[in-house]
Order: sequence, then C-alpha cells, then structure tokens
Amino acid sequence: MVRLVFLSTVLVLGGCRKNDVRASLEKGRDAVYAHKPNEALRWYHTALEGLERDESPEAQVIRARALRGAGDVYYLELKDYRRAVEAYRELVQLCPEAPETLGARLHLADVLEREFHDLRGAIAALNDALARNPPQSAELAYRVAKIYFELGDYRQCELEAQRVITKYETSPFVDDAMMLRAQAVAMVEGRRGDAVRLYQELVDKFPDSELQPHALFEIGKLTSDSGDTEKAIEVWVACLKRHPEPQAVQTVIAVARRQLRTATPVGIGDATKAFDRDVPGSFVPHKMAKSSIEAVGGTPDEAAAEAKMRGEEVPAGEAPKPAPKPEAAPAPAPAAP
Repeated sequence: MVRLVFLSTVLVLGGCRKNDVRASLEKGRDAVYAHKPNEALRWYHTALEGLERDESPEAQVIRARALRGAGDVYYLELKDYRRAVEAYRELVQLCPEAPETLGARLHLADVLEREFHDLRGAIAALNDALARNPPQSAELAYRVAKIYFELGDYRQCELEAQRVITKYETSPFVDDAMMLRAQAVAMVEGRRGDAVRLYQELVDKFPDSELQPHALFEIGKLTSDSGDTEKAIEVWVACLKRHPEPQAVQTVIAVARRQLRTATPVGIGDATKAFDRDVPGSFVPHKMAKSSIEAVGGTPDEAAAEAKMRGEEVPAGEAPKPAPKPEAAPAPAPAAP
C-alpha cells in the first residue's frame, strides 16, 4: 500500500512538472511573437531546466522545440551567432531525428558559412541534412557544390555538381549545376576545351534557360583566349539577344575587333598596294637634307660654301663655282689745281 501511494505521488509530481515545462515553452513562443527575445530565452531555458534527466519521448519533443526556439532567437533576433551555434549543435546532438533538427542543421550551415566563414563546417551540416533525404535535397546538394567552388576545390565541385545533374535530373537546379560544373572545369589548367564542351552542353540542353547567354559569353571568352578572336566575336554576337547586359557584351566585342584590326597588317599580299603611299601604314621615304644649311632652306651652293669655310670636304658633284674675278678699280681722277 505504501509503495502504491509513493508511486502515485511521483506520477502526480511528474505530471505537474511536465505541465510547467509545457507552459514555459508556450510562454517562450508568445514572447517571440511579442518581439521580446530576452524574455523568450528565459522561458525556453526554464523549460529545458525542467526537463533535466527526463529522457521520456514527450520530454524529447519538448526539449527539441525549446532548443530550436532558443537557437532561432539567438540567430534571428539577437544576432548572437556563437550562442546560436551552441544551441543548434546541442539540438543536433540530443535530438538528431526530431523534425526541428532539419531546420537547425540548415541554420547552422548558414551561420558557419556566412558569419564564421567555416566552409568545411557548413558542408558537414548540409551533408548531415542530406543524409535525412529532405524534400529540398537538390538545392542542398547544389549548395554543397558551390561551397567547394568557393574553397577552390574545383575537382570536388565538379563531382558534386555532376551528382546534382545525375541524381536530381528533374529538379530546377540542373542547369545551375551544369553552369557551375563548367566554371569549375574552366578553372583547372589545361581543361579549356572540356569547359567549352560543358558550356555548349548547357546551351544545347537548356536553350531557354536564363543561364544560356551567360554560357555563350563564357564560350566566347575561352575561344578568344585560345587565339580565335573572329570565332569569339561570332559567339558574343549570338549571345547579345538574350544577355541581361548587352552593353557590356558590345564593349567586349568592340575591344576584340579593335585588337583584331591592330594585329592585322595593312595590304599584306596585295601587290597593287605594296608601294601605295596613300595606304595607311605604308612607309613614304623622304629626301634627307645633306647639311644644316639645306635643312633650313639654303641652296646646295650655300651649303658647299659653308663646308669649305669649315675646312670640310665638299660632297662630290657639288663643288662651289669659282667666284668671278674682281674688276680693276678705275684710276683716281687727278686732283684739282
């Protein structure tokens, strides 16, 4: 009899405590809606303290909700990212399969990537979420590939993007993954041709995608880098129709055409223009002045005279003419008487 009374007392106290914990959780939610984040945190922590050493299924449900609520307040309301990470990680550790944990993993990945630049940690959180096969798996897999690109791990980025293309072939992220895969390949030395092929695959498979003109533009860049400027210009002209920044594309085309004109000599192989002095770029020889006197407009005779005065050798064929002999002066008239 005594044992039954003791057991009933424990059940009553346990039920009262559960009621208090549930009430604290609700008060925490009400405080969030009232835009009182600090008050919400106090109620969430009160609920968690009331669940100490309680491992019942109901306690796990309440614990997951309280931890998720506290993590969201730290992250979204107070911008206290360190405590947000602590709350989300505790939730993932204590309640790994709770419905609230999936959102916590995604928020954890956001905080690690954007606020702490912990890209490897973000990838781990996203892969942890992907292991649960959530509805947004294609988007999460694409995010993983993008983070690998940001890390500079282009080979792994290519593999992750290919996984999106293969595993989620009906998702709206396939063309994004194809674009990212081509970009990653283009970053690897010696794989320019592979990158052009992958960009072209996107253009052919998704001609109506908003990424199609961007893929064409990249094909033009790679073609120009290969030395085929004329072909690159053709590709850029083709992407003008749908490119969101046609003025920028036209600028690139103008620069390429100017470089092409500069690099092409005028009249090569044209016998009729070989000695045409009116053709721009042709060389027109000019008769050079032989001396400083001629340079300022003097005659050849004057130049030769100057050279003789200096004791210089007079150029052949330009000897100065002999000066005329002076006439005899007339005899002086006789003086007047």
